[in-house]
Amino acid sequence: MGAGMSKRLYITVCGNIGVGKTSLVNLLCQEFGWQHYYEEVRDHPYLDDYYKDMPRWGFHTQIFFLTQRLKQQQEIARIPTSVCQDRSIYEDHEIFAKSLLHLGIMGQRDYLSYRQLFEAIAPYVTKPDLLIYMKASVDTLVERIRLRSRDCETGIAPDYLAHLNDRYADWMDHFDLCPVLILDADRLDFVQRDRDLRFVYDQVSGFLAGELTAKTYQPVLI
Repeated sequence: MGAGMSKRLYITVCGNIGVGKTSLVNLLCQEFGWQHYYEEVRDHPYLDDYYKDMPRWGFHTQIFFLTQRLKQQQEIARIPTSVCQDRSIYEDHEIFAKSLLHLGIMGQRDYLSYRQLFEAIAPYVTKPDLLIYMKASVDTLVERIRLRSRDCETGIAPDYLAHLNDRYADWMDHFDLCPVLILDADRLDFVQRDRDLRFVYDQVSGFLAGELTAKTYQPVLI
């Protein structure tokens, strides 16, 4: 682990709405001394409107997220310390923009404009050293969304979460930019159970020690 810690690392945590990404980023940064980068949600100017009228505000919402993510990526590329990020820039296109298109929430014209912008940005984005994918069932997501009680999320339908889960599964089948650590968020409660938190730390430490190789998937389902 010592050799891994001497290198500047860029870790990104991904997963569906409510899965616990922010909590995991916070805990990992405390344990390993990394700089955290959180998703901009509370100050999002379109999010409340989006959940009330997705077709009207879907394009605006995704453009704001992409802009904020690009600003984060520019900062991450400049700072010398290791970084752990809540949600990757790739999810903006692969999960959410594609979902809006497939669900008929975003029109083809808006999606093509969004995709052109994303494809122009993607080559200049620093690739992560490790992507941690938190996988959870819809029941788990619904319960965690209920517990955190964000007003803007009260109208999220289980069917929408299920659709996002399908998109994540498809994305993971094709993702090969960096190693992937898959955590079963249905079984792991690292906020409430110390043994689960230690398990997660051990898995990440395994990557830092060089036990995961590039383009290798490491599913951890306990």
